[in-house]
Amino acid sequence: MTIVLEPIRPKKISEEIVSQVKQLISKGELKPGDRIPSERELATMLGVSRPSVREAIMVLEAMGFVESRQGGGTYVKALTEASIMNPLAKLVEKRDPELLRSLAEVRMGLESWSAYLAAQRATDSDIAEMRRLYKVMEKQAAKGGWSPDVDAEFHYAITSASHNSLQMHVLDSIHSLFHATIQVALMEFYQQEGHVQLLLTHHHDIMEAIAAHDPELARKKMMEHLALVEEKMAQLLGK
Repeated sequence: MTIVLEPIRPKKISEEIVSQVKQLISKGELKPGDRIPSERELATMLGVSRPSVREAIMVLEAMGFVESRQGGGTYVKALTEASIMNPLAKLVEKRDPELLRSLAEVRMGLESWSAYLAAQRATDSDIAEMRRLYKVMEKQAAKGGWSPDVDAEFHYAITSASHNSLQMHVLDSIHSLFHATIQVALMEFYQQEGHVQLLLTHHHDIMEAIAAHDPELARKKMMEHLALVEEKMAQLLGK
């Protein structure tokens, strides 16, 4: 029997950098939307040359792991973005009511599980971030307002606290759809019907269940909240 072996080729420095960054993304230590250190910072941290870092970033960008944004900086992309976002974008732009309700149903499944995992795994810093965002919502609610931006951040903080990197990437893609459609549409309902205080209570109860590390209660409270979202989407569809 003839065994054919190929010579072992030492890894280029840039390949090693790519491997390390991919591992950080896979483990969730670098999350969607996180800014990765600059070329200079990475070169110093890794003890390598800036051209090697530059080459690694170009490779990561070509592979779809990161993107360079206008104004400077390179950021981690949601790994599911290309496959999920593009086909839905045109429907989202039209604010298709059937899609809005479908997104509410998707949220119910995915985010209730995020809340469950967050209640099991949330760190003190995770909970502190939820409380920070809740205080912002509380101040806004006192004035009769509600920010879709802060609402989205709060829900993403819960997903982040699940410490499941794939869950974070999937929901990061869909959260941008929520922000552009569901939450904006719901704003109209809540402001018209005086639901701002109810929204605040829902978020408070979810947060406290996670802080108490009660997975079942956290999932239940998230389901109650998203059931209201689905109900409002059904109303929109009826119109």
